[in-house]
Amino acid sequence: MLQQFLEAGKIVGTHGIKGELRIEPWCDSAEFLAKFQTLYWDKTGASPVSVIFSRPHKRLLLVRLEGVETVTQGDALRGRMLYLNRADVKLPEGVWFVQDMLGLTVTDYDTGRVYGKLTDVMKTGANDVYQITSEEGKNYLVPSIPDVILERDPVGGSMKIRPLKGIFEDED
Repeated sequence: MLQQFLEAGKIVGTHGIKGELRIEPWCDSAEFLAKFQTLYWDKTGASPVSVIFSRPHKRLLLVRLEGVETVTQGDALRGRMLYLNRADVKLPEGVWFVQDMLGLTVTDYDTGRVYGKLTDVMKTGANDVYQITSEEGKNYLVPSIPDVILERDPVGGSMKIRPLKGIFEDED
């Protein structure tokens, strides 16, 4: 089941003396996170907080949140997670949040063989790389390219792939 509120980023420090926060985005980028007018202090959505302003700064997002006006107040928030509401985002068809994909059962498109669970998504220059962990705990790396990843179904909890030769079995 897809979660309504997703981890958006972690407060890693302050910037300046007026309570501006430095947030490490856990979503696509600081630019993506800068689009939100409301974030949440918890994953239930019970504690919304208004974003007064935000701007990307290198890989971080600098943000002023309602009620945070001093560096002391900002320092007290260091390490806290902020969440975003899925309803505030319109993703293109076939694009999913990484959090939606973690835990998917990965099977062979042709044979139905279960390879394991998707346990990590690594960003690389050319394409993402998925880490698949077998039931025995062995990790495999699979490129996220159209020839390999044929179906993603986060709602149904599955992913179907056609792996490149040698990924799951040693070549002769």
